[in-house]
Amino acid sequence: MRQTDRLIFKEIVGPWTFGVGMFTALLMAATFLGRLTGYVVDGVPFGQIAELFMLLLPSMLTKTFSMAVLLAALLSFGRLSSDSEIVAMKAGGASVYRIVAPAGLFAIAVALLTFVFNETIVPSSARASLALGVRIVQAKKVTAAMPVSKTQIENGKLRLGILAKNANAADGSLEGVTVVQYDDAGKESLIMLAKTVTFTSLDNWRVRGGAVLFTPDFRFRTTLDGDVWPEGIAQPRGSFTDLLKERDDDFDSMSMSELATVIRNHRVNGTRTSAQIANYEYGYWNKLSIPLAAVVFGVLGAVLGIRNHRTGTAAGFALAVAIIFGYYMLANFMAVWSQNGAIPPWAAAFGPIVIGAVCAGFLVHQRNQ
Repeated sequence: MRQTDRLIFKEIVGPWTFGVGMFTALLMAATFLGRLTGYVVDGVPFGQIAELFMLLLPSMLTKTFSMAVLLAALLSFGRLSSDSEIVAMKAGGASVYRIVAPAGLFAIAVALLTFVFNETIVPSSARASLALGVRIVQAKKVTAAMPVSKTQIENGKLRLGILAKNANAADGSLEGVTVVQYDDAGKESLIMLAKTVTFTSLDNWRVRGGAVLFTPDFRFRTTLDGDVWPEGIAQPRGSFTDLLKERDDDFDSMSMSELATVIRNHRVNGTRTSAQIANYEYGYWNKLSIPLAAVVFGVLGAVLGIRNHRTGTAAGFALAVAIIFGYYMLANFMAVWSQNGAIPPWAAAFGPIVIGAVCAGFLVHQRNQ
């Protein structure tokens, strides 16, 4: 059977490489194409855009490695079935379990590659892409308005909401700012409307151009003048650069150990709500479930590719897309359930894996009858 194993490995490597390229191109186009095109329109140098593309690529690859295993297994085993080579293997005494085994071994190798890649290369490249994105914005060549919306959590409760019409990277200021402070009951206690808020060299925030401070019932109202920050309202945490970040839960920029430390700190300091912490924990367990998906996809694709009739490549593409869509739709539903407290985050991360493994095992058993 070693010759048969080599035949299957040879058949599956080519489609897997093609699948990685195809799915990566699709995900990049769906996720980052609009952003990169916007930079081209804004006159950002091509070298910086190319560098940003290369830095974004590793995080996309880790998501497409597993998808490509499914496509490769479907196409390769579909071709082997069409050429009656699967029939010959069965005639030689090989069970479906034995025939599918090389695909499973290949999938395990891809899962290990995905995990190592995601722990070593992706975090550094993701952090570098975030830093480069901020530098591009601060280069004063991006002309489009950049609205900012941030929240500040303390002791697991919403304490501050910041909304700005535009972030001016040239002088580190926010324009058209609304700051809402919340009390222990989660109700608005104080509202500030400011023309400009600037992050100074002293690592604090100051109101520029005057502001209005009032309570929601308008029983208290006062105006501010000069370079000050009102004592009655908390300052936003972090710097101007921190506010420019599109999101602060980018799990690609952290390894599992780093993410575990962040989760622990948020629990101790109360700087995230329970739903946000659940999302962080889901991201933590997802760093294991994404590589494991390759194993499920490999076995599932192989057994579905074993057919008694000739099928075209288009059918393999369609089936792969349908399975991947169903898998990630289920994963997204479970992620929402975990944030709402319906199921633990680890169950949300591994639930689709378990369901897929059960389906794959059932199909292998049925085909082996």
